[in-house]
Amino acid sequence: MSGSGSLEGLKILVVEDEMLVSMLVEDMLGDLGCTVVGPAASLEEALALAQDSEIDIALLDVNLAGKAIYPVADVLKARGVRYVFASGYGDPNTDGPHQGVPTLQKPFRMGDLEQVLRGLAR
Repeated sequence: MSGSGSLEGLKILVVEDEMLVSMLVEDMLGDLGCTVVGPAASLEEALALAQDSEIDIALLDVNLAGKAIYPVADVLKARGVRYVFASGYGDPNTDGPHQGVPTLQKPFRMGDLEQVLRGLAR
């Protein structure tokens, strides 16, 4: 991962259960020069990708069809992979092991996504 905050070529795991949102995020990431890993629409898919894929940063929808994303975040944290939460329900990570992880509030704009990814890429 680049230390300059550059996004070009970064491998971004996308975990999102809403197909239209996932497609929009994939387009945004492509426009930013990133490579999409996944996307994963279920907790099981996300866990498999989080454990076995080459990832620089992950974008994690907090709620996947009623299941919390935290087991995936735990795997990424153990691997040293940086991640950001995406939520339409407010700040999901005020307590516990994921305190301080950035959260993008849905709906978010490309500029919001770019800003948080650049911060994590540094």
